[in-house]
Amino acid sequence: MADQKRKQMNSRATRTRGKLKRVTTERPRLSVFRSSKNISAQIIDDKDGKTLAAASSLEKEFGKGSDKDAAAKVGKSLADRAVKAGVKNVVFDRGGYRYHGRVKALADAAREAGLNF
Repeated sequence: MADQKRKQMNSRATRTRGKLKRVTTERPRLSVFRSSKNISAQIIDDKDGKTLAAASSLEKEFGKGSDKDAAAKVGKSLADRAVKAGVKNVVFDRGGYRYHGRVKALADAAREAGLNF
């Protein structure tokens, strides 16, 4: 059962990333990872294979938690770090997750803090 769910998740993530790569290659990718206890996101330049900015709910400034409020804090922090690094336009990579709940809260907070996607 777990193997089947993992395969489905991986195929959704691969399908999402494939669509993103066909659409654009010049913008960095904002990738989201969500677990049951934490949420993290990073902005990746796929051309150079480098992470430009990252934020996670594991950082001490956020405390513990994985609810929508924590996701919004992570999104705002990531956007602030990205703007300092000179990144304004990104492509949103939700991975295999639905654009709903914590993933949506992170994306909305990142948009409000200055990222365009």
